[in-house]
Amino acid sequence: MMILLAAATAYFLRGMPQFQAYVSKVFNLAFEDYIRFALTVAPFFLLILAVEGLYSMRATRRFWQEAYGVMKSITFGLIILIIAVFLNREWFSSRFVILVGWMLAVSYVVAARYIIQRIQKWLLVHKGTGIHRVLLIGYNDKMKKMRRLLTQNKELGYRVVDQIDDASISHIKNIRAARGIDEIIIGDPSLTDDEQEKLFDFCEINNIVYRYFPTTLQTTHFSMRIWNGEPIIEFQHTPLDGWGRVMKRIYDLVAGFFLTVLFSPLMLMIALLIKLEDPDGPIIYKNERIGENGRKFFVYKFRYMQWKYCITKENPELKDAVALEKELIEERNVRQGDVLYKIKDDPRKMWIGAIIERYSLDELPQFFNVLKGEMSLVGPRPHQEREVNRYSEYHRRLLTIRPGVTGMAQVSGRSDLAFENEFHLDVFYIENWSLWLDILICLKTAKVLLRRRKNNGK
Repeated sequence: MMILLAAATAYFLRGMPQFQAYVSKVFNLAFEDYIRFALTVAPFFLLILAVEGLYSMRATRRFWQEAYGVMKSITFGLIILIIAVFLNREWFSSRFVILVGWMLAVSYVVAARYIIQRIQKWLLVHKGTGIHRVLLIGYNDKMKKMRRLLTQNKELGYRVVDQIDDASISHIKNIRAARGIDEIIIGDPSLTDDEQEKLFDFCEINNIVYRYFPTTLQTTHFSMRIWNGEPIIEFQHTPLDGWGRVMKRIYDLVAGFFLTVLFSPLMLMIALLIKLEDPDGPIIYKNERIGENGRKFFVYKFRYMQWKYCITKENPELKDAVALEKELIEERNVRQGDVLYKIKDDPRKMWIGAIIERYSLDELPQFFNVLKGEMSLVGPRPHQEREVNRYSEYHRRLLTIRPGVTGMAQVSGRSDLAFENEFHLDVFYIENWSLWLDILICLKTAKVLLRRRKNNGK
């Protein structure tokens, strides 16, 4: 329906006076013949969507992945359609209709699928329709967090039918017979290869999804080679080595320049409001951080604190500012025992400072750090030297790539995450980087910024 609607919309848009400058005059296909052609082509697009696996009705699927699949499938179908039209110009030769129809088809199908998914989520939460029954194996911290997550967030679409500490097939068969099992998640690294093999075979035979929490080495990217007649595994640090690093830098330059131009009116307005409220201090606050390979650089931020409280050598009242910060950390730090600190209800903020810090608008000048090559749009957050000095040795893996304006941690909890959880998310990003992952994180960041932080930042 959405594909046919897109085709019809493109046809009528072509006939509107506003678009006459962009269309060819040789197109004279009647609407009835055009729709007949669209009805012939539409099933071909449905076939591509089906091959891509986009007709799964599981409510547990992620919408952004589905939207990307829709765009990829329709684009692939469009390429074949263009080739077919080129070979047989008797159909029609309007490039306007084809290109606009493609854009509208992607938009319409994604919008319709979003509406369907919201209906699915409502049925899931309120009626239990489409619930995915999951069995957890293991009782470590990871599995406790997993059970809490699945139990508290009903929109994820899971119901924990049981949690056991063994991989006995007979035990699992009894649970399946009594309550049903659609998926098994394993978090017990002590299971033997024989136990896992039997469990995997059981899941394959009974069409049960099989998942497990891997060990550190199992999550690392690797390549298999033959050396001296023997297979050998080489572990790879990150896809950002080599051409991946070049692609990421090109993306940073292009997207960073676009975002700088896009947000320049807002940055000018924020700068004016800061100067009006506290004219003594600078508009941009330069805070020294540790970047890639331990190199020091200055992060640019809009100053959201009163100048007399800023921790910088340029502040004539630096001694008093440092003393007050230490006092606030002792009294109001909400991340006790963590590598990082967060001061709750920080009294040092200006009025405009509290607003821009709440929505992370104070970080907009970091686009200039990106253009200079000191930061990337996406990556681990840069920390202060005193925080880096508290790192454990394995935490220093965060310093192997450029720090980012946003990252996995920011779209998964912002400053509300414990540092150790933030570290694991950033390591996942380092090990699984792709250009599409960068784009996805940037898109999700806009949505996350609208949510208020639980902890007021420092």
